[in-house]
Amino acid sequence: MPESEEFCDVVEAALARDLRLNLQRYPVRLTFRDGILTVEGEVEHIAAKKLAVERAAAVPGVVGVVDRLWVAPSVPMSDEAIRDHVRDALYQEPALATFALNVGNQKGVEPVRPATGEPFGVIEAVVEDGVVTLDGQVPSLSHKRLAGVLAWWVPGVRDVVNGLAVEPPQADNDDVITDAVRLVLDKDRFVPAEQIRVRTHQRVVMLEGVVLSDSIKEMAEFDAWYVFGVDEVDNQLVVQL
Repeated sequence: MPESEEFCDVVEAALARDLRLNLQRYPVRLTFRDGILTVEGEVEHIAAKKLAVERAAAVPGVVGVVDRLWVAPSVPMSDEAIRDHVRDALYQEPALATFALNVGNQKGVEPVRPATGEPFGVIEAVVEDGVVTLDGQVPSLSHKRLAGVLAWWVPGVRDVVNGLAVEPPQADNDDVITDAVRLVLDKDRFVPAEQIRVRTHQRVVMLEGVVLSDSIKEMAEFDAWYVFGVDEVDNQLVVQL
């Protein structure tokens, strides 16, 4: 068996040790060449997607990981429907109200709204095969992360490629990530953000507090996972009926 196949077996064994990945139901395809590991397939949810990439990258010998994992959509939707939902979510978000907005597909985009003031930003959202690609520029990492989460919240989305540039550039750190997670929890009307404490250490987000159901606990965790730059979520929320 070629060396690359042997190495892929090692990576697959590392992934299988994390039961949250559920490889039996959602198998992934691995290819390895010149230190670059490509991970492909459909996974159960955003946590599984990020965990698979992190676990693969941690295997000795992996120089880089090409992420081609798609999340199984919670609701099947056409690209046109996804575009409409993403457009509406970005258009209606008050924090993005002054930004220019363009939406379309790989064949072209159409203007939805011009920039109307400060802070200035431009967001271009393209949807193809359930994948939302965000390009343009925004004034802060919080705006970039919020736009990405708004796209992820559309039920039919399979992946979000967040290519938004931050101008002027902003240094990222754990405090900035914590602020972004808090902002997202505040925006989620299904989550009692005031009952949840957020801490971040080395891109690992910890959630603490009391919630009323397992579904709320899970929604809060996924909200944190959706935030660009979060590598791990430690969900310490307690369910108390």
